[in-house]
Amino acid sequence: MNAFHYIDSLPLDLSKIQEIISLNTKLALSDASIQRIEKCRSYLDVKTKSISEPIYGINTGFGALYNVKINDHNLQKLQENLVMSHACGAGDEVSSEIVKLMILFKVKSLSYGNSGVQLATVKRLIDFYNNNIIPVVYEQGSLGASGDLSPLAHMSLPLIGLGEVYYKGEKIATEKLLKIFNWDKINLQSKEGLALLNGTQFMSSYGIYCLLKSHKLSYLADVIGAVSLEGFDGRVEPFNELIHLARPHNGQIKTAQRIKNLLEDSVLISQEKQHVQDPYSFRCMPQVHGATKDTIRFVTKTFLTEINSVTDNPNIFVDEDEIISGGNFHGQPLALGLDFLAIALSELGNISERRTYQLVSGHRHLPPFLVANPGLNSGFMIPQYTAASIVSQNKQYATPASVDSIESSNGQEDHVSMGANAATKCKKVVDNLQTILGIELFTGSQALSFANAKSSPFIESIVNSFRIDVPIVKEDRVLHYDIKNASNFITSLAVDSDELFG
Repeated sequence: MNAFHYIDSLPLDLSKIQEIISLNTKLALSDASIQRIEKCRSYLDVKTKSISEPIYGINTGFGALYNVKINDHNLQKLQENLVMSHACGAGDEVSSEIVKLMILFKVKSLSYGNSGVQLATVKRLIDFYNNNIIPVVYEQGSLGASGDLSPLAHMSLPLIGLGEVYYKGEKIATEKLLKIFNWDKINLQSKEGLALLNGTQFMSSYGIYCLLKSHKLSYLADVIGAVSLEGFDGRVEPFNELIHLARPHNGQIKTAQRIKNLLEDSVLISQEKQHVQDPYSFRCMPQVHGATKDTIRFVTKTFLTEINSVTDNPNIFVDEDEIISGGNFHGQPLALGLDFLAIALSELGNISERRTYQLVSGHRHLPPFLVANPGLNSGFMIPQYTAASIVSQNKQYATPASVDSIESSNGQEDHVSMGANAATKCKKVVDNLQTILGIELFTGSQALSFANAKSSPFIESIVNSFRIDVPIVKEDRVLHYDIKNASNFITSLAVDSDELFG
C-alpha cells in the first residue's frame, strides 16, 4: 500500500509514524506547506539583496568563523562547502530505518517555513524517501549541540550530487543515482546548507526508533512477565487494584491491571498456593514495569515536541520581518530523555533476568534448569548466563552521556549535549532488551510446560504460538538458535496501536 501522507502543520505522533512505516506510505507536501516554504524563500531572497550587514550563516562563515563576511557571489559555494566540509562521519553506518526517519523529520521541520530553503530541495528529500533512496550516514561525528552536523551532512551530500546512497539494495555513488533518475543536483542557495545541517534529526530519529520499540517491549514485558509468573506458580494478589490505588502512579496502575487481565480465567493462578509471597521480580512487576512506562511516556512527550518543531538556525519569521539567531539546534532535551530512557529500559531487562534466574533455580517444584535429567542435561543454565551478560552490558550503556560536554569550534560552541552518543547507546539498550525478554519468554514457556493446570486462554495462545518457532526443550540442543528465534518472535508479534500508545 502506497497511500500518501501529506506533510502539513498537524503534529506527527507515534501512531501516525508507525502507520507511515508499516504501510510504506509515501510523502507529499500539503498546499499550505508549499506556500510557507516558497513565502519564506522569497522573503530571504529579497532580504539578502536589500541589506549589507552580516546575517549569521547566510552571508557569514559558520561556528567560530561567524565574523567572516562572505561576498554575494560566493553564497552558493558557501553552502555547498558547508555540506562537504562537515561530512566527517565515522564508525558504523546508520540503519536504513533510522535514515528514512531522518529524512521524514527533516522534511517536517523544513515545512514550517522558518528555514529559508528552496521548494526543490525539500521535494528532492521527499523523492529520496519515496523511492527508498538511503543516503549513507555514519553513527559517529555529532556532539548533539550545533545540530547533528556530521550525520546530516552525509544525509545531504546526495542533494548536491556527492556521497553514496543505497538503492535497490546496492551501495552506489550519487553520481550514478542522478543518471538513473535523470536528475540534476540541487544548487543550494543562501542559508540552505545550514538549514539542512542544523537540526536534531539524527538524535530525534534514534529517539523515535527507540520509543516505537520501547512501547512494544514495555507491553510485552508485562505479557512475558505473566507467562513467567504462571510458570513459577505465582500469586495474583500483588496485582489487586487496591494496592495500586493506594500509590497511584499511572504506570504502576496500568501494569497491574494489564497483568491481572492477562491472567483472567487461568486455572493455574487460582489454585491454592503453598507460599505466601513471591520474590520481588514477580511481586513488584507493577512498580518496576510501571516506572518504566511512566518514563517512556515522559520521553515520548519530549520527542514528539522535538520532531514537530523547527530546529535549525537562524530562524526566519516572515510576518515579523525577523531573522533571529538562537539555539534550537541544541540537543539537551533529547540527550536527557535518551539517557533517562536507557536507564528505564535497562531496569526492565534487569528485572526480567531476575525472573529467568528464579525459574531455573529449581524452586516451586520445577526441575533445576528446567530440563529432565539435570546433570546429563544442562538445560537452561546458560541462557540465564547470556541474559545476565546482556543485562550487565545494558547497565554500562545506561551511564549518562548528557553529563559530559566538550568545547568545540574554537570555543564558540562551549557546551554540547552529547545527545548523539546518548542516542546510539540507547538503541543498543533497546535491542539488548529484546533479547533479554526473548530469553525470559523461552524460559517461562518451558517452566509453564511443567504446570499441572492450564493458564489463561490469552497466555496459552501466546505460548502455543511461540512453540511453533521454539519447541519445548526435552534434552540438550544448541540453544543459540532458540534464543535468536525467540527474539525474532517478539519482532513479529503485532500489537494494536491503541494498546501500545493509548
